Amino acid sequence: MPTNQDETQIQSTPLEGATPAEGSVQEEKPRKGLFKNEQASFITGIILIIFSVYLTISFISFFFTGSADQSKIENLSVGELSSISNDIQNWTGAFGAYLSNLMINRWMGISAFIVALWLYVVGRRFIKVAHTRMIRFTISCALSIIVLSLFFGFIFLHSYNHTFLYLGGYHGYYTTQWLNAWIGPWGTALLIAALTIVLLVHLSYKTIDYIRRASSVNLTGRAIQAIKHKAAKVSEESHEEDVDDENKNQMTDEPEVRADEPKEETSAKTEQTTTHQSIETTETTPDEEPVDSMPEFLDAPVEPIPTPEEMQESATHDHEEPKRMTIDTGDPSFVIETAETEELATQAAPMEDYDPTKDLSHYKRPTFDLLDKRESSEVEINMEEQAANKKLITETLKNYNIGISSITATVGPTVTLYEIKPEAGVRIARIKSLENDIALSLSALGIRIIAPIPGKGTVGIEVPNKDPKMVSMYSVLASRKFQECKYELPLALGKSITNEVFIADLCKMPHILVAGATGQGKSVGLNAIITSLLYKKHPAQLKFVLVDPKMVEFSIYSSIERHFMAKLPDAEKAVITDSDKVIATLNSLCIEMDNRYALLAKANVRTIKEYNEEFIHRRLNPNNGHKFMPYIVVVIDEFADLIMMAGRDVEMPIARIAQKARAVGIHMVIATQRPSTTVITGNIKANFPARIAFRVMQMVDSRTILDAPGANQLIGRGDMLFTEGGELKRIQCAFIDTPEVKRICEYISKQQGYPEAYELPEYKNADSDTGGGNDIANRDPLFEEAAKMIVVSGQASTSSLQRRYSIGYNRAGRLMDQLEAAGIVGPSEGGKPRQVLISDIMALENKLELMK
Repeated sequence: MPTNQDETQIQSTPLEGATPAEGSVQEEKPRKGLFKNEQASFITGIILIIFSVYLTISFISFFFTGSADQSKIENLSVGELSSISNDIQNWTGAFGAYLSNLMINRWMGISAFIVALWLYVVGRRFIKVAHTRMIRFTISCALSIIVLSLFFGFIFLHSYNHTFLYLGGYHGYYTTQWLNAWIGPWGTALLIAALTIVLLVHLSYKTIDYIRRASSVNLTGRAIQAIKHKAAKVSEESHEEDVDDENKNQMTDEPEVRADEPKEETSAKTEQTTTHQSIETTETTPDEEPVDSMPEFLDAPVEPIPTPEEMQESATHDHEEPKRMTIDTGDPSFVIETAETEELATQAAPMEDYDPTKDLSHYKRPTFDLLDKRESSEVEINMEEQAANKKLITETLKNYNIGISSITATVGPTVTLYEIKPEAGVRIARIKSLENDIALSLSALGIRIIAPIPGKGTVGIEVPNKDPKMVSMYSVLASRKFQECKYELPLALGKSITNEVFIADLCKMPHILVAGATGQGKSVGLNAIITSLLYKKHPAQLKFVLVDPKMVEFSIYSSIERHFMAKLPDAEKAVITDSDKVIATLNSLCIEMDNRYALLAKANVRTIKEYNEEFIHRRLNPNNGHKFMPYIVVVIDEFADLIMMAGRDVEMPIARIAQKARAVGIHMVIATQRPSTTVITGNIKANFPARIAFRVMQMVDSRTILDAPGANQLIGRGDMLFTEGGELKRIQCAFIDTPEVKRICEYISKQQGYPEAYELPEYKNADSDTGGGNDIANRDPLFEEAAKMIVVSGQASTSSLQRRYSIGYNRAGRLMDQLEAAGIVGPSEGGKPRQVLISDIMALENKLELMK
């Protein structure tokens, strides 16, 4: 496998006469080895698969023909098998009979089939039709062989005298004999059981949960079952005649234990109950203090009986004073005096933690086979290209009397970073000014100089590779780094210049601003952000609000509406394409934000993470309005189009959310093609510290989005710069195609979802008036003039009213609603212009006259 870095030190003196050494290229080729050759790898895989099938057939035949063949092949070498091949009955000939007897009888028993399975899987790996984790799979096979061999050797230890077949092989037979002699049959059985548990835990982590459930014994629960049974008997006897206390004590040979006696006396009397079992029930009044009773086999006292207020707080909803009950189980160490059995169960077994995923407990996250593998994404080091580039960089700097003491190369998917260490006395600004000269000498599309590299005493020169590699989404999401990531909202963006998977936490950003010219990877980057969250979170933990003015980018996610989407109560579609709905949705999110802050204040916590932990541990009462809060991620595409349509009406709620919503789990991802100052205002930039810049055409655009140049020097096709707090990082964005996203959404949509999408709070614009079309007093002063303009032009839209009369979006929207109520224009049809219902100006004047 190629290495991620190639660091070679080049001293300034030898570099003067350096040439691209042919020997270095020749030395690189033998390193590739056999398995870098596609043909050799494929042939090896086919041979292994065929041999595994051959072994399997020979093993199966051994069960039927082994008895006849064993005496013929016993003590023969492999070279002597050809002399007896005609007498062998095994289906695979003498060699198959020899291998079967060797591997099954002499070695590992019937677990030899696992060897054939291992060879088959390895063969599939070589021909690249499977991606099994071979180290883990090999360990699993080895453990299985050992455990099965010991198991069958132990079970059939005394049966080998009657059969030719050693089901555990010689390994199992002699090992279990030795173990029986040392630790006895019971010790051997326990050892095999322990090894079996180790194997099962290694094969699946769920084994731990199953063992815990199976081995957990709730003694208190069993005691409660006995209590319920005895309480039923008491209820039957309660209808009989009352017997005086003296006779009753004689019948039971036990002193009566009353709830109103002091605690010390009660404990003394209960210790005397050693002969019979009795359950005595006495009514108490609300004035009586509850008596604590403690089973002696427990090391902690039983909690006191809860008051009605405490029971309400623990969601029992029982406001009546519980009945008191004295329980004697016949064991002097176990005497309980408590309330009714249901209340005892509540105290003895506290409620389990709240599980927000329980409603969709069978939900399964998308699998990696839904993504395309894209084998070409593997990075290979071209030593010849590196040597040539190092020489050209050194010569170019030397021409300007800039000496360097060393140069190293770090290879990434699309760009190689050359780190140079200037000689003493060289000004960094001189190297920075030679950016175009170095690009000319390298014939590169565009280079970027980092002078200096933060945290290092070097200057970085990023040079595009001649053969850039695509970074597949599969290689990023299937990586161990992403699978073991503990971030709340992990975003798998791609791979860094060191070819390492780059993952960021949206919760810490907490909002992202994305910009890039058309066709440079912005839409793919948004899909990568959404997909990485879908692979990591449960529908109960995350909701999306998707705004798509183009109506084609996010429509593919509409199928997961009942799983991951949030929308307004009256919205038909979860993916917002109508600009009229954007303002209402953003203001609704502001209401949701304020409501969440109110709940956080009531719970005395500061963040949504702390709040949800309190709720999961049942420290917050749902009757007081508390609920589990999912994260909400708002993704807005074509933000510039929204600003043009609605202006400040969109900017203000976005600024509010960006300023305050971090603590309550509402995060925003905003994308635009035109990162101009009119779109990305200072108010927006101040609240979006995390920025992603794909390639832009002008330096001024790069400065707008990043506050620094560099985005104009990217090479496109997913090449991007990411900044979070000042430092720029160059990343190759992971590529995910539309068919992959479609497969993921189909996989999710076929599973059980919630009845409806997550509802946002209803938002009503106090300034809007949708019913004033026929009310002269509430009409806008521009009503008649706007009506005539629309009829004459034959087109009706809110934006046209804004441009014609230089009014804001809210007023233009109210005016359009009044025209609709008056029957002059039709209802809104998404992004299309409204239909004009009046044919000519004369018909309009007649209608207006009738309305007066």
